[in-house]
Amino acid sequence: MFNNKIKVLMIALFCFIFVGNIYAKSDTTYDELRKMIDIMEIIDNKYVEEKENKDLVLGAIRGMVRTLDPYSQYMTEKDYKDMKTETQGSFGGVGIRITIQNNELTVVTPMPDTPAYYAGILPEDKIIKIDDKSTQDITSDEAVKLMRGNPGTKVVLTIYRPSTKEELTFNIIRKKIKIETVKKKMLNGNIGYIRLSEFNAQSYNDVNNMLKELSKENIKALVFDLRNNPGGLLDSAINICSLFVKENSLVVSTKCKDKTMEQYYYTQKKPDFADIPIVVLINRGSASASEIVTGTLQDYKRALVVGTNSFGKGTVQTILPLSDGSALRLTIAKYCLPSGRMISHSDDKKDKKNGITPDVYIEVSPETEGKLYMQAESEDTPKKQDKEKKEEVKDEVLETAIKIINANKVKEYIEKPAQYEKDFPKKEEIKKDTTDKENKNDKKVETKEKGSVKEK
Repeated sequence: MFNNKIKVLMIALFCFIFVGNIYAKSDTTYDELRKMIDIMEIIDNKYVEEKENKDLVLGAIRGMVRTLDPYSQYMTEKDYKDMKTETQGSFGGVGIRITIQNNELTVVTPMPDTPAYYAGILPEDKIIKIDDKSTQDITSDEAVKLMRGNPGTKVVLTIYRPSTKEELTFNIIRKKIKIETVKKKMLNGNIGYIRLSEFNAQSYNDVNNMLKELSKENIKALVFDLRNNPGGLLDSAINICSLFVKENSLVVSTKCKDKTMEQYYYTQKKPDFADIPIVVLINRGSASASEIVTGTLQDYKRALVVGTNSFGKGTVQTILPLSDGSALRLTIAKYCLPSGRMISHSDDKKDKKNGITPDVYIEVSPETEGKLYMQAESEDTPKKQDKEKKEEVKDEVLETAIKIINANKVKEYIEKPAQYEKDFPKKEEIKKDTTDKENKNDKKVETKEKGSVKEK
């Protein structure tokens, strides 16, 4: 017989909802809760196997939260403790950022110098199995839990790669994950280059110090590479915007159901680099905080954005601890850029306009991006120096940024992005124009010849 305690619990829950008027449609809420109680009672009486009521309730809670969005998540007490361990220390894993996209476990980006990165996992890969477990209906937290383990142990990832329509298997050995988040160098023509792979507590200081070092070398412009940057701390993103945008400028705001909870975040410092021309590089692996920085600099016309559309992770989550030690990670707001536009991801698979749209769009295949990622990470390593260098992959996005800077066109293209296509037409278009002209000439010759015949 159905546990009476569960009945009492569910009825008490309804009373709390009804009396507290939490839901606007409280009339229908009772009917839906009644239906859930009835189903649980049927399962208890008729299902072929014995099921614990607590497991049924847990499944109902997880199913309810799963209908919200890919980022909201119910965490058991153990899950919550594991999450706190992750944020407070290092762990053994494969080194990828994941999310649920269109109900599929999707790679946002592999992290630099990690097993997944060296194995060749790419942004937008769909993970369909972890070891022998299907990822259908899995949550991102459950997937992380399966992929994490002691350093030196193996995990098998089966992925589907949309760009090539291939199913691939990766045997990956876990290791302790440590990430170097920022690198700098001087490019030819006195162009400074900084690549930031994650926004953490040290990112602002690191970027600020590197900018000061590059400034001593009299750089004429900066390339700020945020490709494959999955985001991180909001404070870090705001502080980095403060390096380039004038004081007290709005960086981002949050839009909530409760208007009184909406927040506005402004730059707090006078910018040390207010005048330097900037080109920001993004791709499909750029998400969250990297989209805030890119979108803010784009809105204030402080940077020209080059690359492909970013990921589109524009929501705010908070962790709400519950009385039994479990917790609810809940999306409570959406990010809104200074211009009023949202950083959003579409569930429409045909919609490629996710996230931040670059001013200069350069299409790069996921395979090429993966090779460029590995190439960038292996620069200046002993392995790279001691052995004969392999043929390098052409970084068309970076080359485009350099070309624009050397042509002194950054400010012009910020104001009129379409002018880039006129100044630098694609080779395919040039070839097509030439072919069209040749065809027209051929037609002219043919017409004259036909005319001559008729005249004769």
